[in-house]
Amino acid sequence: MPTTDSPPEPRFHVDCPTRPILDQVADKWSMMALTVLEQPTRFNEIKRQLEGVTQRVLTQTLRRLERNGMVARRVLETSPIGVEYSLTPLGQSFRVPFTQLYEWTLAHSDEIEQAQRAYDA
Repeated sequence: MPTTDSPPEPRFHVDCPTRPILDQVADKWSMMALTVLEQPTRFNEIKRQLEGVTQRVLTQTLRRLERNGMVARRVLETSPIGVEYSLTPLGQSFRVPFTQLYEWTLAHSDEIEQAQRAYDA
């Protein structure tokens, strides 16, 4: 007997505006960079605090965050010229949910590692 139920609508359509935003602000380097920017910080200081990030990847990350309105870039009139990054009000507003996610990962990292070891065994 044929059913009249139609298939469920996808939750995330291919053109859903959240997809590129989540892709751009929720990757590991973006999340870590936003954490480092508790106050205005120069590029090299951000890089020093993010062990393992390359200059190229950090530059791309900061440009994406700037394009999305999360980070402001300011050229410093120093010799040599420096660049400082800071959170915008939009970037500040992201700190609340991000901090909750970060604290959750800290609280559950042991459980996750145990699950990974059990799965891999």
